[in-house]
Amino acid sequence: MKDLIKNFAKDVGVDDIGFASIENYNSPNTPPIKEIYSKAKIIIVLAFQQLDNCENENIQIASAGSKILSDFADSSTYKIARFLKQEFKATVISIPRMTPVNRDIKTGLLFADVSLRHAAVAAGLGCFGKHNLVIHPVMGTKVVFTAIITNLYIEPDSPIEEDLCIDCDICLNQCPVNALDEENRTDVMKCMFNCRPYGFAGYMQFWLKFTESTPKEQEIMLQDRKFKKLYDELTLGSQYVCFNCIKNCPAGQ
Repeated sequence: MKDLIKNFAKDVGVDDIGFASIENYNSPNTPPIKEIYSKAKIIIVLAFQQLDNCENENIQIASAGSKILSDFADSSTYKIARFLKQEFKATVISIPRMTPVNRDIKTGLLFADVSLRHAAVAAGLGCFGKHNLVIHPVMGTKVVFTAIITNLYIEPDSPIEEDLCIDCDICLNQCPVNALDEENRTDVMKCMFNCRPYGFAGYMQFWLKFTESTPKEQEIMLQDRKFKKLYDELTLGSQYVCFNCIKNCPAGQ
């Protein structure tokens, strides 16, 4: 069964695949997998290599690469989940690359229902670096993940024991907002305000200012480039402007 799934995933276009046991999935800020699906036995984690868009100085080109990859990864994940359902009569729950994100009302912090980073580590697809991203043995940090939660029992893979981070501190030094200053922790709000200035927070700030402005000021605001970027965020998907921790990491390559 495991070989059939691996071969099908490869044919679909997945660059690597790992199988994580529920017990090895240890994410401190997300609920146990059993709370999502009580009969879950395995998390199948799919790895996709990023192209070199993220290194392009043209932010639109860089951000477009992220969206194209997300679309491909999510489509591939659906095909594999469908294969599991049809071939093995499995129950499957797909977790997309851009996992739906919630906001804690008390702390204001963002969190997801499933941490794909922790699932990837549990599935033996890499280890955490100082940037708190997963470093894959071959693809390095230029890798994204999706997952499938299933009631199938498939022999799980063991987490890798090798530390792939080379302690170069490039990610720490290249972060423009010092979001990685605290060891083993990313200041998510600092990171999000910097890498996604047109996301939810920027959207709220724009409209709060808009409601307090005069009709003439509102007209100017609607013609401003920032409004177009906010509109692009809503219609086209996430618009990233910073890829420093991904593109500058030399580990695992």
